[in-house]
Amino acid sequence: QVQLVESGGGLVQAGGSLRLSCAASGRTFSSYAMGWFRQAPGKEREFVAGVSWSGGNTGYSDSVKGRATISRDNAKNTVYLQMNSLKPEDTAVYYCAATNVPTAVVVTTTWGYYYWGQGTQVTVSS
Repeated sequence: QVQLVESGGGLVQAGGSLRLSCAASGRTFSSYAMGWFRQAPGKEREFVAGVSWSGGNTGYSDSVKGRATISRDNAKNTVYLQMNSLKPEDTAVYYCAATNVPTAVVVTTTWGYYYWGQGTQVTVSS
């Protein structure tokens, strides 16, 4: 069983930066691919960024490419999402997710993940 707890969300002005963290419990965290998704009011949950179990492979949605960096520290059981040059359209609840099988690739679909956190709100003001 894996539990995921996100933190680092908040209110930020357009052009600012945030670093989201996702702390995971469970001994096999280092084997799982991890991802960040977001969901704005009235919209479907969408992929933001993903990282393979080793951290060697990363992937981003077109909407955040060049502005976001996903990384993981397996020793700390934590995955991070650094977001720069934030825009009002980045406003959403951000969710951390983990697969439940060893995964060496980036997973970009919601159904590819098994464990989900409760989410952290990111609000970007114009």
